[in-house]
Order: sequence, then structure tokens, then C-alpha cells
Amino acid sequence: MKSLADSIMMIAIPGFFVLMAIELLASRVMRRPVYRLNDSINSISLGVLSQVVGVFAKILSIGIYAIALKHVALFDLPIDNPLTWISALLLYDFCYYWLHRCGHEVGILWAAHVVHHQSERYNLSTALRQTSSGVLFGWLFYLPLAVLGYPIEVFATVAVIDLIYQYWIHTELVGKLGWFDRVFASPSNHRVHHAVNDRYLDRNYGGILILWDRLFGTFAEEDPKEPVVFGTRAPLRSWNPLWANAEVYWALWQDSRRAKRWPDKLKVWFKPPGWRPADVADRFPKPDFDIRRKEFNPSLNGLLWLHALLVFAALVLLGVHFLMVAGTLPTLEAIGYAVLLLCALMTLGAVMEGRRTALWIHTGMLSIIAVFIALDGHWFANIALSMQARIALVFSVVLLLGLLWVGWRQTPAAAPSNAGAAMGS
Repeated sequence: MKSLADSIMMIAIPGFFVLMAIELLASRVMRRPVYRLNDSINSISLGVLSQVVGVFAKILSIGIYAIALKHVALFDLPIDNPLTWISALLLYDFCYYWLHRCGHEVGILWAAHVVHHQSERYNLSTALRQTSSGVLFGWLFYLPLAVLGYPIEVFATVAVIDLIYQYWIHTELVGKLGWFDRVFASPSNHRVHHAVNDRYLDRNYGGILILWDRLFGTFAEEDPKEPVVFGTRAPLRSWNPLWANAEVYWALWQDSRRAKRWPDKLKVWFKPPGWRPADVADRFPKPDFDIRRKEFNPSLNGLLWLHALLVFAALVLLGVHFLMVAGTLPTLEAIGYAVLLLCALMTLGAVMEGRRTALWIHTGMLSIIAVFIALDGHWFANIALSMQARIALVFSVVLLLGLLWVGWRQTPAAAPSNAGAAMGS
């Protein structure tokens, strides 16, 4: 049986896409180009991946919470008391503030959180851009709720509520809201948080309440005279969701490995983001931050975009299906389903980057899936497909591959051949 938290999230997911459609329409009416297709596909792909990984990550986060609740809880708080729920939400938001703040002040925590900041656009799809590795250390910050005796269902539910609240504040189309901005996290306050401008950097960590920032000295107000520039100071420049989650871990590992002094090898992981041992910085310099840099936007033609959009829509639906059936699947089958989704999202990202190898890998993957289903007649969770469904599937794959190959032949030869290459907007 699904938990209350899972039920809330499954109800919220369609709402996310409805609100994105409304924001897109409003941005067109207002002539504010806040969306870009490749960026939004990448952000939502990272959200899908995060939810898929979260199915397995709950074993760690909820498992540790349950152990702490059983052995060190000071109280047995009643689940049917409204004060339990209200106080849990406030305490969770307070703990979230410190997790969020440490995610900007500690290198290894930034490695997880950076995913949410990589987009160079700011819209509701950016809200779905969530980490898949935050569970590694995030559980530490919420142990106070277990120590105080908040039931698991209360903890899991307020966590989802806190997360869902933050969805609507990821927009450029809502201006300042007066008194609301002084108390709550709002679009204006959170735009500041996503900025790379010097005056805004590392501010406004609150999830629901901005009062935490005002109390602990991390608040900054959006200034209309200095427009916010979004992204990170070391831009990702890739649509690969796996690399988006791994890039900072890899950079920290490289700096740690290259450092000559043992203390520096450890400091790399716990110092603020951007800190590097002097000897490593001298031998392996990185380019200076340029706030006027061009956005990462590889050039593709219309047929490739149509292919990418259709494949992406199918993967989102499969991601939702995975979330619905994951609890009923044998462990190995659930892992196989998750790996399939990850590989499909990676190859789709490579196609959007214009990588030549993606043509063959993506073709091979779609073909193998179609042939397997056509012959076996089943999908994950032992869903049987009729002969008509199998024929429709094969026809759809042939159509998608036709769009891919014709579109690729029409793509200029100057298309980038690696994730770091980009063409101007």
C-alpha cells in the first residue's frame, strides 16, 4: 500500500506539468523567453531520474530514520494530533535550511546539490531538477525529528509538502509580493538563491520560510537594477543526467588525488565549493568565471527536436509507470527498469548535444527494446501487450528512427562532437 507521501507526490506530478504549460503560455503572451526546449528536457529528465533513484534511496533514508526513532526517540508523538504535523513541518523546514546552507558551504554536499543549480534558465521545469545523490548525507540533517519522536509517516509527508511548496517559486513571471516576501520563500527570494551574481551568491536558503535567512544573516533582496544571472560558476555544458550528478564528485576526486599534502586531500571534500589546494590550482588551472558567458545550446534541426520530444514524452510516462509499480516489482526487475530509464535518458541527452556516437547508441537501444517487446509481448510488471499494441510499438520505433536519421543527415557538420562543445544561442 502506498504511503500518504507517495500518494501526494503522484497527485502532484500531473499538476507540475499543467502549471508548466500555463507558465509557458504566459511567457509567450508576455514575450518573456524563459523556456528553452533542451534545457527543460534536461531538467525534467533529472527530476525523473531523482524520483527513480529515490525509490531505492528510501531504504537508506527511511531505514536510518526508523532505527533512530526506535532506539533514541525521546517522545512518542501522536500521529493524530494536528500540532504534531504543524510542528513537524516547521522543524523539517528549519532542518532543511541548514542542509541547504551546508549544501552551498561544504564541497561534498555541494556535489549533490549542484544539480539543482546547473540550469541557465529559471522556470518551473528548473524546480524538478533534483539531485539523485542527496540521500548520501541528507538524512543526517533530519535526525532531530526522529530524536524528538515524530512518526515516520509524518516525517515523510512533511518532506513531500516542503518539496512541493518550493515548486511554484521557480519562476521569473511572478514579481515581488510585498509582506509575503518578508516571511516566506517566494519567487523573488528564490531567484536570488539561484543567481551567480556576486551580490546574490549563496543567499536565501529557506524552503518554505525565508525567516530562517533573516534570522541567521543569509538573506538578500532582489534588486531590479541588477538582473539575476542563473546557473553555476562552473557551468555543466552537457545534457547528460548522469554526468550532471557526477561532475562535481569527479572534480573533487581529481583535486584530492592530485594534491601533494594529505591534509589537502581531505580538505577538498569539506572546504567551500571552489576551494582548491594551492599546488593543484597552480598545476591544473581552471578558467575564470565569466558572468557574460553564452548559454550552452547545441544546434539541432527540427526533425531531431521532434524525435527528442517524442522520446522524452515516452520516458516521462515510463518514469511515472515505474513509480506506480516499483513497490510490486522484484528487486532485480526494479533495478533493471531503473537502469533502462537511466540509459535512455543518457542517450537522449547525447542526441540533444549533437554527439555523433549517440546516433548509433540511441538507434541500437530503441531497436533492442522494440524487438524484445515484439517477441516477448510483455513489459515490466508483467504487463501483457496485445498483438495490435506490439505492431503499434514497432511502427512507432520505426517512425522515431526515421526522424532521427533524416534529421541527423540534415544537421550541419559543425554540430558538437562532445559534451563540452557548444554553439551560440
